[in-house]
Amino acid sequence: MVHLVLKKENCSGCKLCEFTCTAEHFHTNNPKKARIKIKSELPKPQFDIITCNQDGVCMEVCPTGAISKKGDAYVIDPALCTNCLVCVEACPTGAIFVHEDIEYPLICDLCLECVKICPMGAITEGD
Repeated sequence: MVHLVLKKENCSGCKLCEFTCTAEHFHTNNPKKARIKIKSELPKPQFDIITCNQDGVCMEVCPTGAISKKGDAYVIDPALCTNCLVCVEACPTGAIFVHEDIEYPLICDLCLECVKICPMGAITEGD
């Protein structure tokens, strides 16, 4: 089973992962649409990496069955999603979110582009 291994102690806060994510999924430079977030833990010089931990809570709570597992990742079917946001509220990591331009919540689909771009090894692929 593929998943992301997050090492926040290695994160420099460069946010290349956010830019890469939006370029991959939306062909734009808009980190607010990134399915991975880098949060500053001020006043410490440390960063937190927020993304889906693939625990499946979202799928369990979805009342319409819009969330399913595809390979190792949970994905949202926009055709079935009613945008009720139950999944957003239930997500224990805060990784599912909405963006005003998109009619359904966004979640990491394990495309692994962030792994390829991270210069510090803060995001790696694990089994």
